[in-house]
Amino acid sequence: MPKGNPKARTIAAEKYQKKAGYMTKGFKIKRDVAEEFAEACHAAGVSQAAQITQLMKDFAKKIKDDTQ
Repeated sequence: MPKGNPKARTIAAEKYQKKAGYMTKGFKIKRDVAEEFAEACHAAGVSQAAQITQLMKDFAKKIKDDTQ
């Protein structure tokens, strides 16, 4: 639940995200890498979140396939 006095739409968005299985991941990365990635995503017409999700899925599948 958000801190303070959240608006109804904030509460609704968090409720939906929890129900849909979304979570926040935080990490630090070098600025030049992040900026290069953002530019590449913009040029490709994809969101950064969508591309990171795909990279994570591809990596997890590769590791799973390699260990079997």
